[in-house]
Amino acid sequence: MNLPNKLTIGRVIAVPVFIAAYYMQWYIAAFVIFVAASFTDYLDGHLARKYNLVSNFGKIMDPLADKVLVYSALCLMIPDYVPGWMMIVILAREFTVSGMRTVAASEGIVIAAGMSGKIKTVLQMIAVCLLLLVPAFPASTILWYGAQGFLWASLVMTVYSGIEYVLQNKQVFSMK
Repeated sequence: MNLPNKLTIGRVIAVPVFIAAYYMQWYIAAFVIFVAASFTDYLDGHLARKYNLVSNFGKIMDPLADKVLVYSALCLMIPDYVPGWMMIVILAREFTVSGMRTVAASEGIVIAAGMSGKIKTVLQMIAVCLLLLVPAFPASTILWYGAQGFLWASLVMTVYSGIEYVLQNKQVFSMK
């Protein structure tokens, strides 16, 4: 297994540690763990492209590892910081895209993440980072509004990237 794939697996392994820190109300520790795990998303992709280590495992598992990390964090923050309906919209997009990827994979086709999906993930990661700091610094209204701004921007990009993904890959719906 190559280093980028090990980093992807490490991101998934970091999730229970992050969740434990959050539940123990160690918000700064949870923030640090989340930031470090999020950085591996950039690092594994960079290394895979730079050293020609791109693999089908990475194309499939990297976006899944991002989802496990980001959505576990967002789910922890319902209802205090993330409205439940927003999480439903986000998950509906993810189930649709993942379902389409599964159908394509059954036909031997691997569909990698597009740029709008990557932007969505970065916006979600920034929103989570800021939201993790809100309980650590409850008097900071700037932090609260910044976190909400990124959360809403990520929602807009979630919807946009989902529509784009469906339109660019509509042939998946006609696969047997």
